[in-house]
Amino acid sequence: MHLLIVAAGSGSRMGAKGNKLLLPLAGSPVLAWTLDAAMNAESITWIGVVGQPIDREEIMALSEGAPKSVHWIVGGATRQESVRLGLASLPPEACNVLIHDGARCLIEPELFDRCAEAVLGGDAVISAAPVIDTIKSVDSKGFVTGTPERSSLWAAQTPQGFQVKQLQEAHVEAQLKGWSVTDDASLYERLEWPVKVLESAPSNLKVTTPFDLIIAEAVIASRGKR
Repeated sequence: MHLLIVAAGSGSRMGAKGNKLLLPLAGSPVLAWTLDAAMNAESITWIGVVGQPIDREEIMALSEGAPKSVHWIVGGATRQESVRLGLASLPPEACNVLIHDGARCLIEPELFDRCAEAVLGGDAVISAAPVIDTIKSVDSKGFVTGTPERSSLWAAQTPQGFQVKQLQEAHVEAQLKGWSVTDDASLYERLEWPVKVLESAPSNLKVTTPFDLIIAEAVIASRGKR
């Protein structure tokens, strides 16, 4: 299974001067934990990291001596563009692909493998966790307008998995119609293509703020990884 790790983001919400994926977390950069999980996933045979040129040397150093090769891909100005460029850089034999946010550094190898199995079975899939909070919809003035039924709500995560050609078609359609989305499954929704949900743990969080780093370090410590 081919894997694209999106690592081209900035650290604006983290308050960092550079790429948040290079911030220290339990003794290693955030992205190092993501790569470690990919290295230990049995299904992953090819890894591409999509990043910005300024981070190339530091990111590629994280894979030195690793059991699987990591391929560098220059990303774009948005996540959507970075994924599109990543897809264009896959080897010709790639039929299926998992897309994963590098900031989801607490992923377990088993989740990569479950997603890969579903994609190989013919499904487009996302990992997601059931929403446990009561969710409110709010208007532009800050007033509550409704309470969606919680039982049908899921918090989308990554990895997300697709057939390469179909995902490429979705990105072409997005370019033609000017769609801007925050994950690849949203393109499938707009095209009314089915996407299956695989339940994953809430611990598969996306490190975005300083508080997330504290939580991530606690999770890593609880797993006995230092």
